[in-house]
Amino acid sequence: MLLLEPPPTRFDLRFTVARVPVRVHPLFWLVAALLGFSAGDPVFVLIWVGVVFVSILVHEFGHAIAMRHYGESPRVVLHALGGLTIAEPTPWGGRWANVSPGGRQQILISAAGPGAGFLLAGLVLIVGMAGILALGAGAAFGGAEIPSGTLESPGLRYLDVLITSMLWVNIGWGLINLLPVYPLDGGNISRQLFLMADPLEGVRKSLWVSVGVGAAAAALGLLVVNSVYIGLLFGFLAFSSYGMLRGQGIGRL
Repeated sequence: MLLLEPPPTRFDLRFTVARVPVRVHPLFWLVAALLGFSAGDPVFVLIWVGVVFVSILVHEFGHAIAMRHYGESPRVVLHALGGLTIAEPTPWGGRWANVSPGGRQQILISAAGPGAGFLLAGLVLIVGMAGILALGAGAAFGGAEIPSGTLESPGLRYLDVLITSMLWVNIGWGLINLLPVYPLDGGNISRQLFLMADPLEGVRKSLWVSVGVGAAAAALGLLVVNSVYIGLLFGFLAFSSYGMLRGQGIGRL
């Protein structure tokens, strides 16, 4: 959700997946751990950090695969507030040029991130249901009942936390990310749709939508969900969108 890439540090984790370079900023781990700290159990926190890492990486690779399909060379950065998929300049006639897909392609690139998360959630749900059915079938064919207390064992509780967290991050966060608030994926999609319909006023209209939806989401987060994090996050995004309007001299309805 950052507009700018955070500067590299000597503590960054770097690796490559499918020829896509990945850099993980150290604050990514810290913020993920803080978000899961309320669980109290260190194992739960480790599970949560792993879930956030895998889920955001899959999300960003959804963007990266779509970008590569349209001729861009992507790299991924995971940072304190989420992730970025950045298009590297491409060699062009002895120089470096940025390949910029059109509006429809940009919409597909933005939608590919949440889409990858939804696919991952579906896979986790299928595997989880298959495991539950296999457990019940094994007991039935064995002519025995599942021993009392088995479903409350630490291993199964951790598995339940893993599945629940994967579904929440990939579906819940994915849906939130599709809200038309800039710079979320939904905000980028909204901007492209407005630009396609109205090239002259599209940016201004999309930013006003971002201000309104962001402010509403902040109010709901604080007053209904009782989440200070959601309230502060969307309040900041709404304020940032309004600042863009004022900075460009287009803060009129």
